Amino acid sequence: MKAGFSRVFWTVLLGCVICTGFLSSPVCAETGNKLMLFHAGSLSIPFREMAKSFKRYHPGVEVIREAAGSRTCARKITDLGRPCDVMASADYTVIENLLIPDYASWNISFATNEMAIMYRSDSKYAGEINGLNWYRILLRKDVEYGHSDPNADPCGYRSQIVWQLAEKYYHVPGLYGKLKKGCPPRNVRPKETDLIALLEAGQLDYLFIYQSVCMQHRMPFVKLPDQINLGSSKYADFYKQAGIRITGKTPGSFIEKRGKPMVYGMTIPKNAPHRDTAIQFVAFILGSEGREIMQRNGQAPLPVAIATGDVSQLPTPLKLFVR
Repeated sequence: MKAGFSRVFWTVLLGCVICTGFLSSPVCAETGNKLMLFHAGSLSIPFREMAKSFKRYHPGVEVIREAAGSRTCARKITDLGRPCDVMASADYTVIENLLIPDYASWNISFATNEMAIMYRSDSKYAGEINGLNWYRILLRKDVEYGHSDPNADPCGYRSQIVWQLAEKYYHVPGLYGKLKKGCPPRNVRPKETDLIALLEAGQLDYLFIYQSVCMQHRMPFVKLPDQINLGSSKYADFYKQAGIRITGKTPGSFIEKRGKPMVYGMTIPKNAPHRDTAIQFVAFILGSEGREIMQRNGQAPLPVAIATGDVSQLPTPLKLFVR
């Protein structure tokens, strides 16, 4: 009896391994099956590659991707009740603040990034700007710069945190206020990737965005010091000195976002209509091929993905990838 149980157990486990994409096999692909992804705009290019590679192993799956600001992605689930199989955020705390525990049970932190300033080769003063003088360049009267909406997109509140940290790091009193005043509402958009079109059209000279997006679009960028770019765990204590108040979970409520090293998160919402396929896709992201795609696109995977929330609800196949 024990031997029979053991054979069944390992047969089932092997099936899980194959189905989650650990082996390069198209088995478990369902004809007409779909996968609905809501993800941060900064994940557009790596997730496009991810979907293409995933479909090699699961050719019957139609992957539908919707990019938006991470908080907007969460609102689609909480406020609009839209079905979603995988939600991936540029800030893991968006999932904690807006989805857990009512709309999701767990959260997997899986990748990193850092803030940068994108520009064109013909942007005003492009030949002068660098990591030491960028704020002086931006504050010139003929320069236009932008950022995404802090209430919709983590890149938006991160840009404001960078400005606050810059005031401390460069020892320039009032710098944060000056940078805010110098960026009019017309230069703010729902997500950071929306701003690229404005930059390319010449309406903006500079925009605050993730370094990975600069690399993916082969655009020049200012590399900011580690002390302010939110990309180094070494300066976590320094980052905590800055913060911004944004809208909360319910209308009229607010939460404060403090500076912290940048970490991406993802979950499978409770309303996921294609849960098995979602588990396979998350496993693919966390596996060797998914990690290589993220690394190639400038979004370094965490050495080991970290699961938080009600980890007892974490699907068994995913437990192999996290701690």
